[in-house]
Amino acid sequence: MTPPLALVALGSNLGDPAARLRAARSDLAELGRIARSSSIYRTAPVGGPPGQPDYLNAVVALEPRLGLAEPRSLLGALHEIERRHGRLRRLRWEARVLDLDLLALDELVREEPEITLPHPRMMERSFVLVPLCEAVPEWRHPLTRESACEALARLPMEGIERTVLGWGDSRARRAET
Repeated sequence: MTPPLALVALGSNLGDPAARLRAARSDLAELGRIARSSSIYRTAPVGGPPGQPDYLNAVVALEPRLGLAEPRSLLGALHEIERRHGRLRRLRWEARVLDLDLLALDELVREEPEITLPHPRMMERSFVLVPLCEAVPEWRHPLTRESACEALARLPMEGIERTVLGWGDSRARRAET
């Protein structure tokens, strides 16, 4: 049986975002096998209070270990990683030390108060779709069947720059498939 594939978006714009993404990626590796990772991108903030610093963003494709393949369990584990890194949830779209969004879990479609899969705004966000298209270009939205790369072609690309930052450890190579 093929393990499920969870797509997780990583973002940070406070403190040392590069170090924070690297540490978060290592934490994700403790939740299962990292199948693929995008490069790290610098992106302009979207929404939220004015004057925020730029974000660093990436996407990781994770094969969650047994016990975390259920969406609520996996989301709880992601929120715990955020909490350990100092994330406080106060204002929507505010600057943050770490943001981990569960974008999709295989072809699962779920709409509940605490979780919606696929992520309801992912196909409208260049800062999510650029790294997603790099990491998992074959991914398609389970309801519309539109690929992330097709959705990206309709969106503006200004304010998104691929960095030369690496993941920095042997468990964090760009593409581990």
